[in-house]
Amino acid sequence: MRKLKTTAANMVAAARARITEYETPDLIALVDDPNVVIVDIRDVRERQRSGYIPGAFHAPRGMLEFWVDPDSPYFKEVFGQDKTYVLHCASGWRSALSAATLNDMGFEVAHLREGFSTWEAQGGPVEKDQAS
Repeated sequence: MRKLKTTAANMVAAARARITEYETPDLIALVDDPNVVIVDIRDVRERQRSGYIPGAFHAPRGMLEFWVDPDSPYFKEVFGQDKTYVLHCASGWRSALSAATLNDMGFEVAHLREGFSTWEAQGGPVEKDQAS
């Protein structure tokens, strides 16, 4: 097996050392704040399977950098607002890496430390699509 220079866990730890992290109860308290945009970077299948935070904007991780960049043909207006942005994934690993990357680009963003995995158990609202 090929030896890597660093592990995914080490990359996440390095990202977490330099980004803003929200604890689940703190973000739950902000879920209805009109100045906060919660951004769900999970795959659409994860959202269908587990549900999602009501009002969260879905931005798949693979498009995130392009959607926040105003010079990109894929730019989304939701990212052009003067608001607080908080990313989340399932466990906080992908969102930590994504937050670090966006901060490197000059787009200030935080992330949900434990991800969606603890959201519902800690009293966070969850919306689920009805199967057709």
